[in-house]
Amino acid sequence: LRIYKPCLRSTSIQCYLCLLLNSHFLTEAGIQVFILGCFSASLPKTEANWQYVIKDLEIIENLTQVMHVDATLYTESDAHPNCKVTAMKCFLLELRVISHESRNMAIDETVENLIILANSSLPSNGNIIEYGCKECEELEEKNIKEFLRSFFHIVQMFINSP
Repeated sequence: LRIYKPCLRSTSIQCYLCLLLNSHFLTEAGIQVFILGCFSASLPKTEANWQYVIKDLEIIENLTQVMHVDATLYTESDAHPNCKVTAMKCFLLELRVISHESRNMAIDETVENLIILANSSLPSNGNIIEYGCKECEELEEKNIKEFLRSFFHIVQMFINSP
């Protein structure tokens, strides 16, 4: 089982490249390249992150089928595009239930990675207030299969949004 952590790998590679460039250019221009490189390393790579979120969801789906994890989860089945951040926050909270119910290290690690990737990909890191959206507890409880299907749909909304 492979856990994807693209944020960490891309950042470290960019920082090493900056250090390499800086060692050859100990001038004012070299320092500017170093600073700009470090700044770009910290910027989120949201398009790529959502693809990794999908990969992690597929891993969770496969693992929960093999382990027969039986849980019902608050699920947003028909989120309005204006409520996608609110819906995503609910999905991320409910993922912890899957992690707890499964008591499986592979699922725990995949859930943690997915949560980090999704949170870092949300606009303003999810600090957006959307009005008129349902709270998590107001959503219908559904099985894991339906929960994951709806989760895929919400991720696609983020990928396809401008």
